[in-house]
Amino acid sequence: MAETTGVTVRAVVDALDARYPRNWAESWDRVGLVLGEFEHPVTRVLCVVDCVPETVDQALDLGADLIVAHHPLLLKPVSSIAPDTFKGALVHRLIRAGVALYTAHTNADVANPGVSDALAARLGLTGLRPLAPAEGAAAGEGRGLGRVGELSEPLTLARLAEFAAGRLPVTAAGVRAAGDPERLIRVLAVCGGAGDSFLADAARSGADAYLCADLRHHPVSEHLASGGPALVDVAHWATERPWLDEVAAWLREVFAVEVLVSDVDTDPWTVHANRNDLEISP
Repeated sequence: MAETTGVTVRAVVDALDARYPRNWAESWDRVGLVLGEFEHPVTRVLCVVDCVPETVDQALDLGADLIVAHHPLLLKPVSSIAPDTFKGALVHRLIRAGVALYTAHTNADVANPGVSDALAARLGLTGLRPLAPAEGAAAGEGRGLGRVGELSEPLTLARLAEFAAGRLPVTAAGVRAAGDPERLIRVLAVCGGAGDSFLADAARSGADAYLCADLRHHPVSEHLASGGPALVDVAHWATERPWLDEVAAWLREVFAVEVLVSDVDTDPWTVHANRNDLEISP
């Protein structure tokens, strides 16, 4: 296909960079092309949340020429990519197989549409606005981190947790909520990925509840004690997996290549247990 379409790594990278400009990313982030030959032909792309051994296995099994990942493989500085290191082993495998790797992280988070738009769409939210409007190079045009929108019908917090569990990708961690189970939720704030740095934004947004990942004990306790909206905690991977469908659909529209989406669950939590013989009381 690449011989007839002329699609190359450079062409896909340029398109992704235009959709998710690198200067929209946070200063600490590392986005863009991680490895790969610019002029290498691309016939098949695999979209993943994490570049880990399991998704690299999948890319090689599928014969992908390019991986588009959300989370950076090389976010923190390394002094070696020797093949006996975790990251080095992946880098060597990809280079040997001729598979390029591209990352769109916080620049895709802040985009419109971006990661949180895809999450909001899974939950049927309407009237979307940014939870934390973008500043700097990304400012304007509805861009920002997280989204706030209205549910199609009001739900109690307990029912919202069940609703989210049914709409989002299934993980062992599941969905948990903090607050009065009978609280009625009409306006919901969401954020793909770790979200406790936006608890204050959620409180100011007028939302009745805030859904995100990686919430911690003390910030949640203090937030609720201060009268903040109810909270819904979802596995990190589950909040960002919906974006893969959106970016894959866009890539198919732009390029005459096959674009696949990985459903490999890369959430590290693999077992969940609960005692059913005890009543839980606040």
